Amino acid sequence: MSASDGDGGPEVGHLPPQWSPDTVRPSLPIGVAVLAVVIGIIGILLILAGGLFLIEVYTNDALPTSVLIIHSIDPVGAALLILLGAILLALATALWRQEAWALYTTVAVSFAGLTFLFFTNSITYLFLILLVVFVYLLVVRRHFY
Repeated sequence: MSASDGDGGPEVGHLPPQWSPDTVRPSLPIGVAVLAVVIGIIGILLILAGGLFLIEVYTNDALPTSVLIIHSIDPVGAALLILLGAILLALATALWRQEAWALYTTVAVSFAGLTFLFFTNSITYLFLILLVVFVYLLVVRRHFY
């Protein structure tokens, strides 16, 4: 502290620097980028499949059946496809932004898939792909915040 400035109160000579959040973001791993793009494409396809089916049902066959991605589903199922596609798009966006909840959600879903495939004796290429994704996401978890 330094001497008084004339108003009778003490004057502070120096203050610690003001805290601000760290603006440095870890780099996006290439595997996470690929995974986010694949999940995003699947989400878009599900939204498109559900939307085209609902358009076809409620416009009395305005679309040719060759345009439909899914032919045998009911309107509730098509609405659920649109909802699942929107959830997958949100997950893909959050993975791209390296948000921790997206990492935990993807790890949990891949673990659930691995568990299901293991206990149904379905050790196939899908099992190996899910295993690689699961281990990879655990390895790169420090890139998420």
